[in-house]
Amino acid sequence: MDLDEAFGLVGEFGPRQKRLTAFLVLLQVFVAFQSMLIVLVGAVPEYHLDLEEIQTSTSREALAKHVRFTSNFTSIATEWYLIRHEAYKVSLAASLYFAGLLIGNILFGQLSDKLGRKPVYLTGLFLDVIFGYVSAFAPNYDIFAMSRFFVGITNGGMSLVSFVLTQEYVGKSFWALTGSLTNLTFAVGIAIFALLGYYIREWRFLAFVSNSPGLFFLLLSFMLPESPRWLYSQGKTTEAENVLQYIALGNGKERLSVKLKQCTGAVKKDDSASGVRSLIKHPVLRWRTVILMYIWYVCSLVYYGLTLNAGELGGNLYLNVALSGLVEVPAFPLCMFFIEKSWSGRRKSTTAFLIFSGLACIFTMFLPENRGGFLFSPNILALYGKLTVSAAFNIVYIYTSELYPTVVRNAGLGVCSMTCRFGGILAPFVPSLKSLGPSVPFVVFGISGLSAGFLTLLLPETVNKPIAETIDDLQTPTYQILKNKKVNQLEEGN
Repeated sequence: MDLDEAFGLVGEFGPRQKRLTAFLVLLQVFVAFQSMLIVLVGAVPEYHLDLEEIQTSTSREALAKHVRFTSNFTSIATEWYLIRHEAYKVSLAASLYFAGLLIGNILFGQLSDKLGRKPVYLTGLFLDVIFGYVSAFAPNYDIFAMSRFFVGITNGGMSLVSFVLTQEYVGKSFWALTGSLTNLTFAVGIAIFALLGYYIREWRFLAFVSNSPGLFFLLLSFMLPESPRWLYSQGKTTEAENVLQYIALGNGKERLSVKLKQCTGAVKKDDSASGVRSLIKHPVLRWRTVILMYIWYVCSLVYYGLTLNAGELGGNLYLNVALSGLVEVPAFPLCMFFIEKSWSGRRKSTTAFLIFSGLACIFTMFLPENRGGFLFSPNILALYGKLTVSAAFNIVYIYTSELYPTVVRNAGLGVCSMTCRFGGILAPFVPSLKSLGPSVPFVVFGISGLSAGFLTLLLPETVNKPIAETIDDLQTPTYQILKNKKVNQLEEGN
């Protein structure tokens, strides 16, 4: 039997798989803590200077004698006096973290496709925890900034591999559910981090406490099995059968005789066409990757851009951070409803959400600031756009996982995640285009969303279709026949 048939036999989402995926989904709370850390530990509180004029060349020691911070929390800005001509260092630390994410997405994606999901995931989580504690106890800014760079590498890479593991433990029909729960938990984790920061006002203690859950997850992660899909794609049929037997027993079924047929396109250790090179070498993958890279880039650009433009929330810092996460929550049940329907699926749902987000931005330009009513005010329309682009972002994670064969899935996700980080880095600069005209930023977001939405139509639909294990599966007649046969059976069943 093939792998999809085996999952149908042992259970696609039984009790053991629910426990495995629940564990990895909850890991996203820790990932959110690390991602949002700089927002609170890098916050610059209000301050007063004893002297009216401070020269830009004034040393940090001299500046410390004349500055008085008025807020009741500490941060790297208050400890190392990162204000005035030193203020750029807070943004630099954030940029280093995102630079680390770029490297981690590519590096860990390729390594896990070659060496396995579990060892790469465990290594990344271990180093993530270590560098997280280095950040908490950093004696000076330079060490703190470099530790954030390495946290970015390990956190970004580890979270990518854990996402793939979450998908590959269950049957393909549940990928949408597990993928959505992963992103939903990340959004909730942002709100939890804000609550944590509200009660812990000392930045070192906050960094220590928010990093400590990683140690708990690391110890329990040794009990995770390797991905059966990765084992099967590598030709390790016996090991894949053992994992499936383990899942079957945990699902309350008696020991089953799971016999997988040999994966004809299994990757060999010396296969030079694996990883990122396969995405370039094979025309089908190359075309998909170019389109997906642009879609991921636009999702990130529009999402973070609308976060800055959909009405700035004044007042409580911790409430603002919490709302930035909670505003995403309604997007997940919304996209879950559409992506499982045969008449919408992954492709049309992604297209619709991106186009709606683009239109919301375009329509914002035509509304006066103080008119249009509550439901159609510029700020509310911008929030509508953010809600829909969040839904599109969630679908894209799931959709991308299904478009790539198992042997290059992590590499594909890594490349797409890399372009996503570029979108996040560029998003803060778009509002500065207001100097050319107040509507220019919304034109950029609107055109980006519309173009990505229409480009999505060039990708194949994946709902109710089998997952390719190897690159050959995408082109072989056998796979095409199986795909069409399964679709016809599902249509007859409906």
